[in-house]
Amino acid sequence: MYNELKGSDLTRAMLARGDKDIWCAVCDENDEQAMMDHYGNDFTAYIISYSDGYFYCSAGMPWRFAVPIKICAVMQYETAM
Repeated sequence: MYNELKGSDLTRAMLARGDKDIWCAVCDENDEQAMMDHYGNDFTAYIISYSDGYFYCSAGMPWRFAVPIKICAVMQYETAM
């Protein structure tokens, strides 16, 4: 059976293979909280390293959990116009 990596485990694996500047939803509680509604918050960051149990973002802040995310432009057909 194939176990697919996800969440912070995936971010650690991506960093280990040499990926840089991984855009992530971040949190100090758990992966699920990192992915919660971010309305009015800015809890996303470019993760550049993992050390001593913490993910570090490009601004130098440590985070316990970092879930890779995608950001893409919204197309007109996706809106209720």
